[in-house]
Amino acid sequence: MPRPKLWKLIGQNPHVTFYKPQGIPLRNLKVVEITHEEWEVLRLKHVKGLDQTASAKEMKSSRSTVQRILASAQKKLGQSIVEGRAIKIIKD
Repeated sequence: MPRPKLWKLIGQNPHVTFYKPQGIPLRNLKVVEITHEEWEVLRLKHVKGLDQTASAKEMKSSRSTVQRILASAQKKLGQSIVEGRAIKIIKD
């Protein structure tokens, strides 16, 4: 039986939940899903300029968990930009 999921503190909800390349209809695009946790880690790291330790304190989580979430989010963003995919921010 897997361990129960611990909820991380999300300081702000995204105002926009979908991004897509300009000029391509959504029905022709594959979608990459980013969770609220991944969005929050990206916001703390790249917008607020916090390091992983400070981000972990903000989210009331461990540094290693924040590192894992950040790596996942950056991989998804890179994939969506390079392959021209839409990005959907989902509540998990």
